[in-house]
Amino acid sequence: MTDQIRVRFAPAPTGYLHVGSARSALFNWLYARHTGGTFVLRIEDTNEELKQDEFIDAILEPLQWLGLDWDEGPHFQSERTHLYVAAIEQLVADGKAYFCNMSREQIDARCEADGLPSGYHGFSRDLGLPDSDDAVVRFRVPDSGTTVVDDSIRGRVEFENANLEDFVIRRSDGSPVFLVANAVDDADMGITHVVRGEDLLNTTPKVQLLWEALGYGPTPTYAHLPLLVNEARKKLSKRRDDVSLGEFREKGYLPQAMLNYLALLGWGPNDEVEIRPIEEIIAQFDLADINKGSAFFDTKKLDHINGEYIRMQSAEAFLADAEPYVSGADAPWPEANYSAEVFAALAPEVQTRVAVHSEAPNFVDWVFADEVSYDEKSWKKGIQKAKMVPEIFEGVIAKFETCDWTADTIKDAVFGVGEELGAKSQVPVRVAVTGRNFGIPLWDALEAMGREKTIGRIRSAQAQLDT
Repeated sequence: MTDQIRVRFAPAPTGYLHVGSARSALFNWLYARHTGGTFVLRIEDTNEELKQDEFIDAILEPLQWLGLDWDEGPHFQSERTHLYVAAIEQLVADGKAYFCNMSREQIDARCEADGLPSGYHGFSRDLGLPDSDDAVVRFRVPDSGTTVVDDSIRGRVEFENANLEDFVIRRSDGSPVFLVANAVDDADMGITHVVRGEDLLNTTPKVQLLWEALGYGPTPTYAHLPLLVNEARKKLSKRRDDVSLGEFREKGYLPQAMLNYLALLGWGPNDEVEIRPIEEIIAQFDLADINKGSAFFDTKKLDHINGEYIRMQSAEAFLADAEPYVSGADAPWPEANYSAEVFAALAPEVQTRVAVHSEAPNFVDWVFADEVSYDEKSWKKGIQKAKMVPEIFEGVIAKFETCDWTADTIKDAVFGVGEELGAKSQVPVRVAVTGRNFGIPLWDALEAMGREKTIGRIRSAQAQLDT
């Protein structure tokens, strides 16, 4: 062990990085940076099916996007199997582990015959079985006593050894189980603190028993983070919730905002200022301040924080980040209709309104689309129930056909018609042209859209109103 703080993030490749795993990575990284320690990245790829480049990239790329730089690694458990095998052989030689060739069906049948609760009850402990093609290796859990986990977040957690069955540490195919791999790696890499999700707390006494049996000395300090839950207070699930960090990235969330929000899931700054630079979060972060209770992953709050970070972007940075969503074949309008110059002119207004960059098309779609569809509520309120709409349309069209086509003259024309008729003219024109009664200011957008297209939109609304 070392006097320096050494923490590790050790995900298993699954094809994506869960937001809960990203939060674990962040808290490890924050603690390392706060204490001047070392952040170690280790990939738990002992499962043969997970040894694929795309699975590894699905971990590394999101971490790099977030800016969570690691000081050591990535270490791959698939390259360290010889260390785990040696540890298992040592445990067998010392009588602390043994071979067992019982299948799950045989174990269940034995329990039923002996009137025992379901589970493994040390049936092969003292048989002295040799290794074989169908044998696993089980760890011999002490019959009595208590294994204590002194958790930085949860305090003292006790596990009665009598309630822990002799667990498998090597499969019948010869591959080590992650429990022994974790113990060996944490000892070999000098890990001082293990910060991970609460769902792994039940594996901790097993790792500690292995650690002690292998003579590794004092165990690391454990800190089990509160679970992330959805609005229904259920554990986040890929089946029903947005949990992939990559998906949030694709929607246009900023890494700084995501880091800021993840830091608030179970921890909070002492001064209650939530939106702040990562340097200030590092300075305040401490494991002792993490809450025990479940943390609600609130996408509305994430949207709010991300929107604030978007507002802090420079105009150039916003344009660069929004560009992929408004240009190209995936944009919600014919590709030929798009104009980078027009969007750049409208971008400052869009920037003040979006929560994520992928929302940018929603504010300018009517500018680049050939036609608009009308929002039902906007149509009813802004046109059907409004006063003197046919007269407003006729008056606005007449002025639009002859006025100079600038933002100021367009605005004066619309309001001038309203004053002449004693009616509110802006909303009917907005709904006719944009399809809704809300959005960015009209006048610069209409100047960019052009006289012919604008008048055509009003005539289309006029025709629909007549029918």
